[in-house]
Amino acid sequence: MQFSDLDRDVRGRLRTLSKENATVVGRHLVMAGKLIDTDPELAYEHAQAAVRRAGRVDVVREAAGLTAYQTGRYAEALRELRTVRRLNGSSEHLPIMADCERGLERPERALALAASEEASTLDAHGRTELALVVSGARADLGEFEAALAVLDQIPAAEAQGDLALRVLQARASVLEAAGRLEEAAAILADVDPRALAAALGTSLDDEVVVYDLTEDAVEIDEDETDEASDADTDTSDEEETDTSSASDGPETEAAPTDETDAAASGTENDEETK
Repeated sequence: MQFSDLDRDVRGRLRTLSKENATVVGRHLVMAGKLIDTDPELAYEHAQAAVRRAGRVDVVREAAGLTAYQTGRYAEALRELRTVRRLNGSSEHLPIMADCERGLERPERALALAASEEASTLDAHGRTELALVVSGARADLGEFEAALAVLDQIPAAEAQGDLALRVLQARASVLEAAGRLEEAAAILADVDPRALAAALGTSLDDEVVVYDLTEDAVEIDEDETDEASDADTDTSDEEETDTSSASDGPETEAAPTDETDAAASGTENDEETK
């Protein structure tokens, strides 16, 4: 596990940090990525460790959001991914944000996100992912025919490989929820269970090396809590109450204070070397 295991774009996003801090944050991000499917709770802990050191970097908050989602912390994931969207302007995680609304038992808000202007900016993969969420939201509302219709509208060219298997699974799930058990079973009858498990992200075949979180913990001093407070402040800015409108289009939140992690990290590392 090396800092160089991160792709070039992610390494570039960490350049605002001191070299030492970027290395530690990068190692946490590497481990979060390696563990997210096999040990999501530990992946979440690595992401949180990265946030404590670099809470203003979009790829760090992205890791926090994705691992929170993977561990069922839907409200937290939604806040983190909104922060990412504000930091870099990308809507690529809109399908996951919509699924978080489903996880919070708010299918109507998932549908509102899917109908937002942002949804039109998604690529083919993102559109298919969002369609799967919309189908699930319709099923949550008991609208089973509408859920199936959404899946029918997914272009075959945009649902290849693993995505195609996930569409089949989604269709089977809707049919099962509608009480059409024989039809649901027939859809998956010829599907390789291992291939389906891999497509759904439930395969445990990958071997990973665990990076001990305590190795970084011994380096953290009291000054680091200031950065954590900054990250928490950013996060609290994103929170929305459940009484807010179901529409979740582009947000008009105030931008965060224009400070760099380089300054915070430099102070932190100066203290650590004393």
